[in-house]
Amino acid sequence: MTAKIAGQMTDTATVAPRPTRPYWKADIAPYAQADLSRSLLDLATSVVPYFALMTTMVLLLGGGVSYWLVLPIAIPAAGFLLRTFIVFHDCTHGAFMPTKRGNHVVGAVVGTVVFHGFQAWRHSHAMHHATAGDLDRRGEGDVPTFTVEEYLAHDLPMRAGYRLFRNPLVMFGIGWLWGLVIQPRLVPKGARSRIRRSVWSTNVVLAVIVTGLGLWIGFGTLFSLLGPTAALAGAAGVFLFYVQHQFEDTYWENTDSWSYADAALRGSSYLKLPKILQFFTGNIGLHHVHHLSARVPNYNLQAAHDGIDLFRDVPVLTFWDGVRATRLKVWSSEHRRLLTWAEVRALKRAVPVLAS
Repeated sequence: MTAKIAGQMTDTATVAPRPTRPYWKADIAPYAQADLSRSLLDLATSVVPYFALMTTMVLLLGGGVSYWLVLPIAIPAAGFLLRTFIVFHDCTHGAFMPTKRGNHVVGAVVGTVVFHGFQAWRHSHAMHHATAGDLDRRGEGDVPTFTVEEYLAHDLPMRAGYRLFRNPLVMFGIGWLWGLVIQPRLVPKGARSRIRRSVWSTNVVLAVIVTGLGLWIGFGTLFSLLGPTAALAGAAGVFLFYVQHQFEDTYWENTDSWSYADAALRGSSYLKLPKILQFFTGNIGLHHVHHLSARVPNYNLQAAHDGIDLFRDVPVLTFWDGVRATRLKVWSSEHRRLLTWAEVRALKRAVPVLAS
């Protein structure tokens, strides 16, 4: 599966590298403006319905309705929780509210809803934007990716661990638990004081909220409703994060030849989703626009894509292209694409020295 570029199926090995485009900043600047009324509408169509649906589930259970009849409500609730995360995400980029203070306040509050500390995520995600597609600066906020040579050079336990991590059942089945529940509770090694405070203050606030809600409605009720909702939203989030950069003809370069613009335009996909899914995912499928300028709020991403000619030939994936992309495991600098395990085995047989 290769990404569709300019309406055609293209092998990016034949596409010449893009020159740096300094003019993109002027082109995208009109869209990189927060609008207070649009932002408030985003809050009204994310956080508010999420809490309304969660409250409805609690009331229905308390009224004696069967858990199995209440549980389907977790599906739209998960959609609104995912949309709430996009609000938080925009705040960490300083893109959601018109003022810096507004982004910090809304981001910190909404961050608690999605189980993340504002300053910690802000730092980690900024590093992801600054290093996406750079082979020499992997490991900060991205999906762990080995090159073919690296994978074959590792010992058996390391290769087994990598294969396990890249297994879709692990990534989407329990990956959300790590990314949404566990990792945000941990202080990164060598973190600055403001990041440590962000993590610990969020942990304390969450502990108080969970304890209070558990004592009020019962811990069994709380986790039986919150767990499935968070799992669905988290799994969807992991899938989105994966396909945004992990498609066959994506972009990886060493630092000396890496380009920020190319990483955005060639290494970030345009995941075309049905309108209802685009709504719940906060337009984040237009990831090429977001990576070129993180200051474009989610509600302006589509307009930016439609209004700027620069985005006419970016990699386009459908939902099913994204599903098929989960077969891709390691990067081949020689072939300029991600390979499947079957292709790695074939390459290993053809060039035995790689495995020595």
